[in-house]
Amino acid sequence: MQEKNKIIDLSIAIENNLPSDPEMMIPQIKYVDHKIGALQMEEFFPGLKKELLPNKLGWAIENINLTTHSGTHLDAPYHFHPTMDNGLPALKIDEIPLEWCFSDGVLLDFRYKNDGDKITADDLKKELKRIGYSIKPFDIVLIQTGADDSWGKKEYLTRGAGMTKESTLFLLEQGVKITGIDAWSWDRPLPFLAKEYNKTGNPDIIWGAHFAGIEKGYCHMEKMANLSKIGKPYGFKISCFPIKIKDASAGWVRPVAIVS
Repeated sequence: MQEKNKIIDLSIAIENNLPSDPEMMIPQIKYVDHKIGALQMEEFFPGLKKELLPNKLGWAIENINLTTHSGTHLDAPYHFHPTMDNGLPALKIDEIPLEWCFSDGVLLDFRYKNDGDKITADDLKKELKRIGYSIKPFDIVLIQTGADDSWGKKEYLTRGAGMTKESTLFLLEQGVKITGIDAWSWDRPLPFLAKEYNKTGNPDIIWGAHFAGIEKGYCHMEKMANLSKIGKPYGFKISCFPIKIKDASAGWVRPVAIVS
């Protein structure tokens, strides 16, 4: 009998009031339970009394206030800049080719790095040599920093190493279109960038890995989780189709690794 593929959830849940985002981005969820749902159904169906419903209960729904960058999400090139590929209009999330979103996965492990460290192109080359793999076009490259072990806590915002413009372009030059990371940002955590910018005044420090998309259009996933459960550095598939939001800079995504 053929063994079934193992499917691994690489996302975090959208939860109410967790402090793992800046205050303006923290999701707010209002839960409408079955008792309130019964009252709503009375309004929707004139003449209905809740006593006629199963156990006097109706529907349950949730009202959510969040951004397109809440929870595990896929950033479109439009998030980085109005243009990509040195002048073409940047793709929005509803324009991302679906062919990009299902491909071979590659997992690169940088958990040994400290919070706020740079992941350089040389670091990528060394890790690829260690695992014995050469990147090919349309591989979905995942960066593991270990930051997801702090999800749900305020310190998540400053956890993990991060990519640079140079290291991002190294991947894009190999034909990579989608990447992902288990930290809050594809770049180094924003407080580290802000501290370095305040010290040097060099604007190239700010959001360099994101701004790489101006030169070569690409997407990246942020706030991933469970990368350690994949169990191998390559030889698996990644599925990461985003929610289709018209003209948006990002879309929520539930990426999964399919491991045979």
